[in-house]
Amino acid sequence: MKPFTRFCVLDSDFPPPAKKKKCFNLIHLDSMASHRGNVTTFFFLGFSSTAVYNLLLFTLVLIIYIGTICGNFMIIMLIYYSKTLHSPMYFFLSQLSISDILLITDIAPNMLNIILHERTSISFSGCITQYYVFGSIEGFECYLLTVMAYDRYLAICSPLHYVSIMNQSLCIKLVLISWLLGCSLAFILALGICQLEFCGSNGIDYFYCDLNPLVELSCSDTSRVQIEETLLCVPVLVLPFLGVIVSYTCIVLTLVKIPSFSGRLKSFSTCSSHLTVVFMFYGTLITAYLIPKQGQSQMISKMMSMLYTVFTPFINPFIYSLRNKDIKNIVKNVVQWTKN
Repeated sequence: MKPFTRFCVLDSDFPPPAKKKKCFNLIHLDSMASHRGNVTTFFFLGFSSTAVYNLLLFTLVLIIYIGTICGNFMIIMLIYYSKTLHSPMYFFLSQLSISDILLITDIAPNMLNIILHERTSISFSGCITQYYVFGSIEGFECYLLTVMAYDRYLAICSPLHYVSIMNQSLCIKLVLISWLLGCSLAFILALGICQLEFCGSNGIDYFYCDLNPLVELSCSDTSRVQIEETLLCVPVLVLPFLGVIVSYTCIVLTLVKIPSFSGRLKSFSTCSSHLTVVFMFYGTLITAYLIPKQGQSQMISKMMSMLYTVFTPFINPFIYSLRNKDIKNIVKNVVQWTKN
């Protein structure tokens, strides 16, 4: 069977007897399916909008990127050089700042390039690498936020045993285990994407390489990857979030027993900033990966992704610095020292 059917029609634009024939080749769909080629390069469609809007978006993302790097780097330096902040809680906070810098650096520079230049390209291997780095960091932060909740649980519910349990060795082990789990689970999904076949459109209607946009582009069976994504959401999102809920439930039950209101308020103030980050981070991730997207526009999906890839790393330093008395006191001391 030929891969196409040739048919001709008379062109009515020419008067008789000078009518000419126009001929066309009708390509069979089954022929296209049997001649699938592998896509080696993807193009980001990004944000289809006016030049003025793109300029404003570029400026906003650039400010957020610079602010994220400076804010998180400031927290890392304050924790490293201030002896009063050498505690497990601030050690975990410094690790969160490091991961936020890595996350936004994986996404923002490419995003800025997409906003400036239409049809920004990325190789297949580069796309897989970007997704793997993104998935590893997101997984690490899910586990790290659970570890930070457990740290607050020990500090408030078992203060007498806190120092002996949450020692430096355990802190390092918990961070390493979080990285190991995040990288391992992201590798499973990245490997699943590598096994997909891309033969049609190579335009990614997104601003970075994420799982769902790549699955939508694939012309092979994606059911296995989608099942893996759903199953891996349990150990990456659901279980860590439940761990946070259990930890803070125990904390609240302990705080209720404190007789004075000022004592309860002082104890819970150390947890408020962490709770804010937790609900903002998990809320956007659960909305993006667990809630069905039927009827959801692509622009809304992009905005949701920007919340946990760009906005959350940017806002974290402000949440922890503005709601944390220890960090605010250190910042005041540094400002006074620079003035003198």
